[in-house]
Amino acid sequence: MSDLAIKDNAFLRQFEARMDGHLAKIEYASQERKVFLTKLVIPEEITTEGFKEDFIKAVLNHIQEQNLRVVPTSPQIAGFLRNNRQYKEMLPVGIRI
Repeated sequence: MSDLAIKDNAFLRQFEARMDGHLAKIEYASQERKVFLTKLVIPEEITTEGFKEDFIKAVLNHIQEQNLRVVPTSPQIAGFLRNNRQYKEMLPVGIRI
């Protein structure tokens, strides 16, 4: 599932991915070239192993391609970044998780 298709729904300020007809989303706010990832919502119907990690990776890669910084305010996303140090350079100066 490494090629998970995500959509940036700028109107609702959320990244979206569909799995088996269900919508998973990461809500965000953006300010001064930073994207604040505020909430991760994965419906309980999505039980695919590794979906959450693949979804977060796809969103982080999308943000990285735009040369933006990421501020994880969601505990689940902050925990993911803590365990996946390769994304550490995406954090703004002075932000530690």
